[in-house]
Amino acid sequence: MLLTISTTHSPATDIGYLLHKHPARMQSFKIAFGQAHVFYPEAHAERCTVALLLDIDTVGLTRRPHGRFGENFALAPYVSDRPYVASSFLSVAIAQVFSSALSSRSKERPELAETAIPLEAKLSILPCQGGEQLLRRLFEPLGYKITVERHILDAQFPAWGESRYFTVTLQNTCRLSELLTHLYVLIPVLDDEKHYWVDEAEIEKLLKHGENWLAAHPEHESIVRRYLKHLRPLTNQALAQLCDTDPQQTDETIQAAEEAQVEAPIGLNEVRLQRVTEALKQCGAKRVLDLGCGEGKLLRKLLHEKQFEEIVGMDVSHRALKIAHERLHYDRLPENEKKRLRLFQGSLNYRDKRLAGYDAAAVIEVIEHLDLPRLAALERVLFEFARPWTVVLTTPNREYNVQFENLQAGRFRHKDHRFEWTRDEFQSWATRISERFGYAVTFHPIGPTTEDVGAPTQMAVFTQKGQEKHIT
Repeated sequence: MLLTISTTHSPATDIGYLLHKHPARMQSFKIAFGQAHVFYPEAHAERCTVALLLDIDTVGLTRRPHGRFGENFALAPYVSDRPYVASSFLSVAIAQVFSSALSSRSKERPELAETAIPLEAKLSILPCQGGEQLLRRLFEPLGYKITVERHILDAQFPAWGESRYFTVTLQNTCRLSELLTHLYVLIPVLDDEKHYWVDEAEIEKLLKHGENWLAAHPEHESIVRRYLKHLRPLTNQALAQLCDTDPQQTDETIQAAEEAQVEAPIGLNEVRLQRVTEALKQCGAKRVLDLGCGEGKLLRKLLHEKQFEEIVGMDVSHRALKIAHERLHYDRLPENEKKRLRLFQGSLNYRDKRLAGYDAAAVIEVIEHLDLPRLAALERVLFEFARPWTVVLTTPNREYNVQFENLQAGRFRHKDHRFEWTRDEFQSWATRISERFGYAVTFHPIGPTTEDVGAPTQMAVFTQKGQEKHIT
Protein backbone atom coordinates (compact mmCIF):
# COMPACT_ATOMS: atom_id res chain seq x y z
CA MET A 1 0.00 0.00 0.00
CA LEU A 2 1.49 3.33 -1.06
CA LEU A 3 0.70 6.87 0.02
CA THR A 4 2.66 9.81 -1.40
CA ILE A 5 2.52 13.44 -0.27
CA SER A 6 4.05 16.18 -2.41
CA THR A 7 4.53 19.92 -1.94
CA THR A 8 5.82 22.81 -4.03
CA HIS A 9 6.25 25.08 -1.03
CA SER A 10 9.70 26.68 -1.24
CA PRO A 11 11.99 25.17 -0.15
CA ALA A 12 9.96 22.02 -0.66
CA THR A 13 12.41 19.82 1.23
CA ASP A 14 11.41 21.56 4.46
CA ILE A 15 8.54 19.06 4.61
CA GLY A 16 11.17 16.74 6.04
CA TYR A 17 11.30 18.92 9.16
CA LEU A 18 7.55 18.56 9.61
CA LEU A 19 7.61 14.78 9.16
CA HIS A 20 10.85 14.32 11.16
CA LYS A 21 12.08 12.17 8.28
CA HIS A 22 15.26 13.21 6.41
CA PRO A 23 14.84 13.39 2.61
CA ALA A 24 18.24 11.77 2.03
CA ARG A 25 17.48 8.56 3.94
CA MET A 26 15.07 5.69 3.72
CA GLN A 27 13.70 4.66 7.12
CA SER A 28 11.81 1.55 8.18
CA PHE A 29 9.57 1.12 11.20
CA LYS A 30 8.27 -2.04 12.81
CA ILE A 31 4.53 -1.97 13.34
CA ALA A 32 2.17 -4.59 14.72
CA PHE A 33 1.07 -5.86 11.32
CA GLY A 34 4.31 -5.57 9.35
CA GLN A 35 6.69 -2.78 8.41
CA ALA A 36 6.31 0.82 7.24
CA HIS A 37 8.95 2.33 4.97
CA VAL A 38 9.40 6.09 4.45
CA PHE A 39 11.44 7.41 1.53
CA TYR A 40 11.55 10.36 -0.88
CA PRO A 41 11.12 9.59 -4.61
CA GLU A 42 12.00 13.23 -5.32
CA ALA A 43 13.57 15.87 -3.10
CA HIS A 44 14.25 19.23 -4.73
CA ALA A 45 13.82 22.80 -3.54
CA GLU A 46 10.99 23.26 -6.06
CA ARG A 47 9.11 20.01 -5.38
CA CYS A 48 9.45 17.29 -2.79
CA THR A 49 7.55 14.00 -2.46
CA VAL A 50 7.53 11.67 0.54
CA ALA A 51 6.23 8.11 0.26
CA LEU A 52 4.81 5.87 2.98
CA LEU A 53 4.90 2.22 1.89
CA LEU A 54 3.23 -0.48 4.00
CA ASP A 55 4.55 -4.02 3.83
CA ILE A 56 1.85 -5.97 5.63
CA ASP A 57 2.61 -9.37 7.10
CA THR A 58 0.22 -11.55 5.09
CA VAL A 59 1.05 -14.64 7.14
CA GLY A 60 0.17 -12.75 10.28
CA LEU A 61 -3.17 -11.79 8.77
CA THR A 62 -4.14 -15.44 8.36
CA ARG A 63 -3.79 -15.85 12.11
CA ARG A 64 -6.15 -12.95 12.78
CA PRO A 65 -9.34 -13.64 10.77
CA HIS A 66 -10.97 -10.29 11.38
CA GLY A 67 -12.83 -8.41 8.68
CA ARG A 68 -16.00 -8.10 6.74
CA PHE A 69 -16.12 -11.84 5.84
CA GLY A 70 -15.87 -13.03 9.46
CA GLU A 71 -16.17 -16.71 10.22
CA ASN A 72 -18.84 -17.29 7.58
CA PHE A 73 -16.27 -17.30 4.78
CA ALA A 74 -13.84 -20.21 5.05
CA LEU A 75 -11.16 -18.63 2.86
CA ALA A 76 -11.32 -15.24 4.58
CA PRO A 77 -7.84 -15.55 6.12
CA TYR A 78 -6.33 -16.29 2.71
CA VAL A 79 -8.38 -14.13 0.31
CA SER A 80 -7.89 -10.55 1.45
CA ASP A 81 -7.23 -7.18 -0.13
CA ARG A 82 -5.72 -5.81 3.12
CA PRO A 83 -2.04 -5.95 2.06
CA TYR A 84 -2.71 -3.93 -1.08
CA VAL A 85 -5.22 -1.20 -0.28
CA ALA A 86 -5.53 1.91 1.90
CA SER A 87 -7.41 0.86 5.00
CA SER A 88 -7.34 1.22 8.77
CA PHE A 89 -3.83 -0.29 8.63
CA LEU A 90 -2.70 2.89 6.86
CA SER A 91 -4.40 5.09 9.46
CA VAL A 92 -2.52 3.30 12.23
CA ALA A 93 0.74 3.69 10.31
CA ILE A 94 0.15 7.43 9.83
CA ALA A 95 -0.48 7.85 13.57
CA GLN A 96 2.69 5.96 14.49
CA VAL A 97 5.17 7.01 11.80
CA PHE A 98 4.04 10.63 11.33
CA SER A 99 2.88 11.27 14.91
CA SER A 100 4.64 14.66 15.24
CA ALA A 101 3.30 15.94 11.94
CA LEU A 102 -0.18 14.67 12.78
CA SER A 103 -0.05 16.69 16.01
CA SER A 104 1.37 19.76 14.21
CA ARG A 105 4.64 19.65 16.17
CA SER A 106 8.00 20.67 14.73
CA LYS A 107 10.94 21.88 16.81
CA GLU A 108 12.92 23.03 13.77
CA ARG A 109 10.07 24.66 11.81
CA PRO A 110 7.24 25.48 14.28
CA GLU A 111 5.98 28.34 12.08
CA LEU A 112 5.83 26.06 9.03
CA ALA A 113 3.78 23.50 10.98
CA GLU A 114 1.10 26.19 11.39
CA THR A 115 1.30 27.41 7.78
CA ALA A 116 -1.01 26.40 4.95
CA ILE A 117 1.14 25.08 2.10
CA PRO A 118 0.27 23.52 -1.28
CA LEU A 119 -0.05 19.76 -0.79
CA GLU A 120 -0.89 16.83 -3.04
CA ALA A 121 -1.65 13.38 -1.63
CA LYS A 122 -2.00 10.30 -3.79
CA LEU A 123 -3.46 7.01 -2.60
CA SER A 124 -2.53 4.27 -5.04
CA ILE A 125 -5.44 1.93 -4.27
CA LEU A 126 -8.27 3.17 -2.08
CA PRO A 127 -11.38 1.04 -1.49
CA CYS A 128 -14.60 3.03 -1.32
CA GLN A 129 -17.93 1.56 -0.32
CA GLY A 130 -20.07 4.27 -1.94
CA GLY A 131 -18.19 5.07 -5.11
CA GLU A 132 -16.91 8.33 -6.50
CA GLN A 133 -19.86 10.33 -5.19
CA LEU A 134 -18.96 9.45 -1.60
CA LEU A 135 -15.32 10.31 -2.22
CA ARG A 136 -16.33 13.76 -3.38
CA ARG A 137 -18.87 14.28 -0.60
CA LEU A 138 -16.21 13.58 1.99
CA PHE A 139 -13.22 15.48 0.61
CA GLU A 140 -14.61 18.41 -1.40
CA PRO A 141 -16.25 20.14 1.62
CA LEU A 142 -12.78 20.18 3.20
CA GLY A 143 -11.45 22.21 0.27
CA TYR A 144 -9.77 19.46 -1.73
CA LYS A 145 -9.61 19.23 -5.48
CA ILE A 146 -10.01 15.51 -6.10
CA THR A 147 -9.02 13.41 -9.11
CA VAL A 148 -10.44 9.91 -9.28
CA GLU A 149 -9.54 6.87 -11.38
CA ARG A 150 -11.76 3.82 -10.91
CA HIS A 151 -10.32 0.38 -11.56
CA ILE A 152 -12.09 -2.51 -13.28
CA LEU A 153 -12.19 -5.90 -11.55
CA ASP A 154 -9.99 -7.69 -14.07
CA ALA A 155 -8.39 -6.29 -17.22
CA GLN A 156 -8.65 -9.71 -18.87
CA PHE A 157 -12.35 -9.93 -18.15
CA PRO A 158 -13.78 -6.39 -18.63
CA ALA A 159 -17.30 -7.79 -18.62
CA TRP A 160 -16.94 -8.35 -14.89
CA GLY A 161 -17.35 -4.58 -14.52
CA GLU A 162 -15.86 -1.97 -12.23
CA SER A 163 -14.43 -2.60 -8.79
CA ARG A 164 -14.77 -0.58 -5.59
CA TYR A 165 -11.09 0.43 -5.84
CA PHE A 166 -9.84 3.86 -6.87
CA THR A 167 -6.61 5.73 -7.36
CA VAL A 168 -7.24 9.09 -5.74
CA THR A 169 -5.27 12.34 -5.86
CA LEU A 170 -6.11 15.12 -3.41
CA GLN A 171 -4.89 18.70 -3.79
CA ASN A 172 -5.31 21.48 -1.26
CA THR A 173 -3.52 24.39 0.38
CA CYS A 174 -3.63 23.58 4.06
CA ARG A 175 -1.47 22.63 7.02
CA LEU A 176 0.21 19.22 6.74
CA SER A 177 -1.37 18.21 10.05
CA GLU A 178 -4.82 18.90 8.59
CA LEU A 179 -4.15 16.69 5.56
CA LEU A 180 -2.89 13.84 7.74
CA THR A 181 -5.84 14.21 10.12
CA HIS A 182 -8.33 14.04 7.27
CA LEU A 183 -6.62 10.94 5.86
CA TYR A 184 -6.43 9.31 9.29
CA VAL A 185 -10.18 9.62 9.84
CA LEU A 186 -11.58 9.25 6.33
CA ILE A 187 -9.58 6.32 4.93
CA PRO A 188 -11.30 3.72 7.17
CA VAL A 189 -14.58 5.58 6.68
CA LEU A 190 -14.34 5.09 2.92
CA ASP A 191 -13.35 1.45 3.34
CA ASP A 192 -16.17 1.06 5.90
CA GLU A 193 -14.11 -1.52 7.75
CA LYS A 194 -11.51 -1.68 10.53
CA HIS A 195 -9.04 -4.43 11.28
CA TYR A 196 -9.32 -4.07 15.06
CA TRP A 197 -11.94 -4.07 17.80
CA VAL A 198 -13.86 -0.81 18.15
CA ASP A 199 -14.88 0.43 21.60
CA GLU A 200 -15.27 3.72 23.45
CA ALA A 201 -11.58 4.50 22.99
CA GLU A 202 -12.34 5.02 19.30
CA ILE A 203 -14.74 7.84 20.19
CA GLU A 204 -11.90 9.68 21.92
CA LYS A 205 -9.64 9.23 18.87
CA LEU A 206 -12.35 10.44 16.51
CA LEU A 207 -13.17 13.53 18.55
CA LYS A 208 -9.47 14.35 18.96
CA HIS A 209 -8.66 14.13 15.26
CA GLY A 210 -11.97 15.63 14.14
CA GLU A 211 -11.84 18.46 16.67
CA ASN A 212 -11.53 21.38 14.25
CA TRP A 213 -13.59 20.17 11.30
CA LEU A 214 -15.83 17.15 11.86
CA ALA A 215 -18.82 18.82 13.54
CA ALA A 216 -19.18 21.26 10.64
CA HIS A 217 -18.75 18.64 7.90
CA PRO A 218 -22.01 18.08 5.92
CA GLU A 219 -21.45 14.29 6.15
CA HIS A 220 -20.46 14.20 9.83
CA GLU A 221 -23.16 11.70 10.81
CA SER A 222 -22.15 9.27 8.08
CA ILE A 223 -18.46 9.71 8.99
CA VAL A 224 -19.12 8.94 12.66
CA ARG A 225 -21.30 5.95 11.85
CA ARG A 226 -18.77 4.36 9.48
CA TYR A 227 -15.75 5.18 11.66
CA LEU A 228 -17.42 3.35 14.57
CA LYS A 229 -18.40 0.35 12.43
CA HIS A 230 -22.13 1.15 12.57
CA LEU A 231 -22.31 0.38 16.30
CA ARG A 232 -25.35 2.41 17.30
CA PRO A 233 -24.58 3.01 21.01
CA LEU A 234 -21.08 4.28 20.17
CA THR A 235 -22.38 6.35 17.25
CA ASN A 236 -25.04 8.04 19.37
CA GLN A 237 -22.53 8.75 22.13
CA ALA A 238 -20.02 10.22 19.70
CA LEU A 239 -22.59 12.44 17.96
CA ALA A 240 -23.81 13.77 21.31
CA GLN A 241 -20.26 14.62 22.39
CA LEU A 242 -19.40 16.06 19.00
CA CYS A 243 -22.16 18.66 19.28
CA ASP A 244 -21.10 19.61 22.79
CA THR A 245 -17.38 19.85 22.08
CA ASP A 246 -17.43 21.68 18.74
CA PRO A 247 -14.85 24.47 19.31
CA GLN A 248 -16.65 26.82 16.92
CA GLN A 249 -20.05 26.30 18.51
CA THR A 250 -21.31 29.50 20.09
CA ASP A 251 -24.16 29.66 22.55
CA GLU A 252 -26.02 32.61 21.07
CA THR A 253 -28.13 33.02 24.19
CA ILE A 254 -25.03 33.87 26.23
CA GLN A 255 -23.57 35.93 23.41
CA ALA A 256 -26.75 37.95 22.98
CA ALA A 257 -26.95 38.64 26.70
CA GLU A 258 -23.38 39.87 26.90
CA GLU A 259 -23.45 41.97 23.74
CA ALA A 260 -26.92 43.28 24.50
CA GLN A 261 -25.65 44.57 27.83
CA VAL A 262 -23.04 46.62 25.98
CA GLU A 263 -25.18 47.71 23.03
CA ALA A 264 -28.58 48.05 24.75
CA PRO A 265 -28.44 51.84 25.29
CA ILE A 266 -28.53 52.39 21.51
CA GLY A 267 -30.67 49.34 20.52
CA LEU A 268 -27.99 48.41 18.04
CA ASN A 269 -29.03 44.84 17.22
CA GLU A 270 -32.48 45.83 15.96
CA VAL A 271 -31.04 48.69 13.92
CA ARG A 272 -28.45 46.34 12.43
CA LEU A 273 -31.00 43.71 11.42
CA GLN A 274 -33.22 46.35 9.85
CA ARG A 275 -30.37 47.81 7.79
CA VAL A 276 -29.31 44.37 6.58
CA THR A 277 -32.87 43.54 5.58
CA GLU A 278 -33.13 46.80 3.64
CA ALA A 279 -29.82 46.09 1.86
CA LEU A 280 -31.02 42.63 0.82
CA LYS A 281 -34.30 44.08 -0.47
CA GLN A 282 -32.61 46.86 -2.42
CA CYS A 283 -30.28 44.48 -4.27
CA GLY A 284 -33.33 42.71 -5.69
CA ALA A 285 -32.54 39.31 -4.16
CA LYS A 286 -35.20 36.60 -4.12
CA ARG A 287 -33.15 33.65 -2.85
CA VAL A 288 -31.22 34.57 0.31
CA LEU A 289 -28.75 32.88 2.66
CA ASP A 290 -28.30 33.85 6.32
CA LEU A 291 -24.86 32.41 7.14
CA GLY A 292 -24.30 32.13 10.85
CA CYS A 293 -28.04 32.53 11.40
CA GLY A 294 -27.89 31.71 15.11
CA GLU A 295 -31.31 31.68 16.72
CA GLY A 296 -33.02 33.10 13.64
CA LYS A 297 -33.55 36.78 14.41
CA LEU A 298 -32.74 37.92 10.87
CA LEU A 299 -34.67 34.98 9.41
CA ARG A 300 -37.78 36.18 11.21
CA LYS A 301 -37.49 39.60 9.57
CA LEU A 302 -36.85 38.12 6.15
CA LEU A 303 -39.94 35.92 6.40
CA HIS A 304 -42.07 39.07 6.70
CA GLU A 305 -40.79 40.29 3.33
CA LYS A 306 -42.67 38.68 0.43
CA GLN A 307 -39.86 39.59 -1.95
CA PHE A 308 -37.79 36.70 -0.60
CA GLU A 309 -39.02 33.49 -2.19
CA GLU A 310 -36.41 31.22 -0.62
CA ILE A 311 -34.72 31.85 2.73
CA VAL A 312 -31.98 29.56 4.04
CA GLY A 313 -30.35 29.72 7.46
CA MET A 314 -27.07 27.97 8.19
CA ASP A 315 -25.18 27.77 11.46
CA VAL A 316 -22.38 25.62 12.90
CA SER A 317 -24.31 25.14 16.16
CA HIS A 318 -26.95 22.40 16.32
CA ARG A 319 -28.29 24.00 19.48
CA ALA A 320 -28.76 27.40 17.85
CA LEU A 321 -30.58 25.83 14.91
CA LYS A 322 -32.90 23.98 17.26
CA ILE A 323 -33.71 27.24 19.05
CA ALA A 324 -34.27 28.97 15.68
CA HIS A 325 -36.64 26.19 14.63
CA GLU A 326 -38.64 26.68 17.81
CA ARG A 327 -38.64 30.49 17.81
CA LEU A 328 -39.71 30.65 14.19
CA HIS A 329 -42.58 28.26 15.08
CA TYR A 330 -41.62 26.26 12.02
CA ASP A 331 -43.98 23.37 12.78
CA ARG A 332 -46.94 25.76 12.89
CA LEU A 333 -46.08 27.79 9.79
CA PRO A 334 -48.52 27.61 6.86
CA GLU A 335 -47.37 25.17 4.19
CA ASN A 336 -46.47 27.93 1.72
CA GLU A 337 -44.27 29.61 4.39
CA LYS A 338 -42.54 26.33 5.23
CA LYS A 339 -41.57 25.98 1.58
CA ARG A 340 -39.83 29.36 1.75
CA LEU A 341 -37.66 28.51 4.78
CA ARG A 342 -34.90 25.95 5.25
CA LEU A 343 -32.36 25.46 8.06
CA PHE A 344 -29.25 23.32 8.00
CA GLN A 345 -26.00 22.84 9.90
CA GLY A 346 -22.71 23.81 8.27
CA SER A 347 -19.58 25.92 8.58
CA LEU A 348 -18.12 28.75 6.53
CA ASN A 349 -14.72 27.13 6.97
CA TYR A 350 -15.58 24.34 4.53
CA ARG A 351 -16.71 24.32 0.92
CA ASP A 352 -20.38 23.36 0.73
CA LYS A 353 -22.28 22.81 -2.51
CA ARG A 354 -25.54 23.66 -0.75
CA LEU A 355 -24.48 27.33 -0.65
CA ALA A 356 -24.15 27.76 -4.42
CA GLY A 357 -26.65 29.53 -6.65
CA TYR A 358 -28.17 32.13 -4.30
CA ASP A 359 -28.84 35.77 -5.09
CA ALA A 360 -27.55 37.15 -1.81
CA ALA A 361 -25.96 36.15 1.48
CA ALA A 362 -26.01 37.87 4.85
CA VAL A 363 -23.02 37.36 7.16
CA ILE A 364 -23.98 39.28 10.28
CA GLU A 365 -21.51 39.62 13.18
CA VAL A 366 -19.81 36.35 12.23
CA ILE A 367 -16.25 36.96 11.05
CA GLU A 368 -15.04 38.34 14.39
CA HIS A 369 -15.74 34.92 15.95
CA LEU A 370 -13.17 33.24 13.66
CA ASP A 371 -9.47 32.93 14.29
CA LEU A 372 -7.66 35.06 11.72
CA PRO A 373 -5.94 32.05 10.07
CA ARG A 374 -9.41 30.58 9.39
CA LEU A 375 -10.67 33.77 7.80
CA ALA A 376 -8.92 32.82 4.54
CA ALA A 377 -11.05 29.68 4.34
CA LEU A 378 -14.24 31.73 4.78
CA GLU A 379 -13.12 34.08 2.02
CA ARG A 380 -12.84 31.26 -0.50
CA VAL A 381 -15.97 29.40 0.65
CA LEU A 382 -18.09 32.52 0.41
CA PHE A 383 -16.65 34.58 -2.44
CA GLU A 384 -15.06 31.92 -4.66
CA PHE A 385 -17.26 28.83 -4.29
CA ALA A 386 -20.71 29.97 -3.06
CA ARG A 387 -20.36 33.24 -4.98
CA PRO A 388 -23.76 34.92 -4.47
CA TRP A 389 -24.48 38.08 -6.48
CA THR A 390 -24.51 40.15 -3.29
CA VAL A 391 -22.94 39.67 0.14
CA VAL A 392 -24.01 41.86 3.06
CA LEU A 393 -21.48 41.59 5.88
CA THR A 394 -21.30 43.37 9.23
CA THR A 395 -18.74 43.44 12.03
CA PRO A 396 -18.08 45.64 15.09
CA ASN A 397 -16.08 48.85 14.75
CA ARG A 398 -13.44 48.69 17.48
CA GLU A 399 -12.93 52.45 17.48
CA TYR A 400 -16.47 52.98 18.76
CA ASN A 401 -15.92 50.84 21.88
CA VAL A 402 -14.80 53.91 23.86
CA GLN A 403 -18.40 55.16 23.60
CA PHE A 404 -19.76 52.22 25.64
CA GLU A 405 -19.63 53.22 29.29
CA ASN A 406 -20.17 49.63 30.50
CA LEU A 407 -17.29 48.19 28.41
CA GLN A 408 -13.89 48.05 30.08
CA ALA A 409 -11.12 49.76 28.11
CA GLY A 410 -9.25 47.41 25.78
CA ARG A 411 -11.86 44.64 25.95
CA PHE A 412 -13.89 43.27 23.06
CA ARG A 413 -17.67 43.43 23.14
CA HIS A 414 -17.91 39.67 23.61
CA LYS A 415 -15.44 37.17 25.06
CA ASP A 416 -15.73 34.90 21.98
CA HIS A 417 -14.54 37.64 19.60
CA ARG A 418 -11.12 36.76 18.18
CA PHE A 419 -10.64 40.29 16.85
CA GLU A 420 -12.46 43.58 16.31
CA TRP A 421 -11.35 45.80 13.44
CA THR A 422 -11.03 49.54 13.05
CA ARG A 423 -12.72 51.13 10.04
CA ASP A 424 -9.43 51.23 8.11
CA GLU A 425 -8.66 47.58 8.89
CA PHE A 426 -12.11 46.43 7.81
CA GLN A 427 -12.09 48.48 4.63
CA SER A 428 -8.61 47.28 3.73
CA TRP A 429 -9.68 43.64 4.14
CA ALA A 430 -12.95 44.08 2.26
CA THR A 431 -11.26 45.94 -0.61
CA ARG A 432 -8.66 43.21 -0.98
CA ILE A 433 -11.38 40.54 -1.04
CA SER A 434 -13.47 42.41 -3.60
CA GLU A 435 -10.49 42.84 -5.92
CA ARG A 436 -9.41 39.23 -5.58
CA PHE A 437 -12.81 37.69 -6.29
CA GLY A 438 -14.31 40.17 -8.76
CA TYR A 439 -16.72 42.12 -6.56
CA ALA A 440 -17.40 45.81 -6.05
CA VAL A 441 -17.76 46.91 -2.42
CA THR A 442 -19.41 49.82 -0.65
CA PHE A 443 -19.26 50.66 3.07
CA HIS A 444 -22.10 51.81 5.32
CA PRO A 445 -22.13 52.85 9.00
CA ILE A 446 -24.85 51.39 11.22
CA GLY A 447 -25.97 53.10 14.41
CA PRO A 448 -25.19 56.54 15.87
CA THR A 449 -22.13 58.05 14.21
CA THR A 450 -19.52 60.41 15.58
CA GLU A 451 -16.83 62.20 13.60
CA ASP A 452 -13.96 60.77 15.64
CA VAL A 453 -14.84 57.09 15.99
CA GLY A 454 -17.52 56.44 13.39
CA ALA A 455 -20.49 54.09 13.98
CA PRO A 456 -20.67 51.05 16.30
CA THR A 457 -21.24 48.62 13.42
CA GLN A 458 -19.64 48.71 9.99
CA MET A 459 -21.36 47.11 7.02
CA ALA A 460 -19.87 46.15 3.67
CA VAL A 461 -22.04 45.31 0.66
CA PHE A 462 -20.19 43.24 -1.94
CA THR A 463 -21.73 43.00 -5.42
CA GLN A 464 -20.43 40.91 -8.29
CA LYS A 465 -19.06 43.21 -10.96
CA GLY A 466 -21.66 43.65 -13.65
CA GLN A 467 -24.47 43.22 -11.09
CA GLU A 468 -23.98 46.50 -9.20
CA LYS A 469 -27.05 48.25 -7.77
CA HIS A 470 -26.97 51.39 -5.71
CA ILE A 471 -27.64 50.81 -2.01
CA THR A 472 -28.22 53.81 0.21
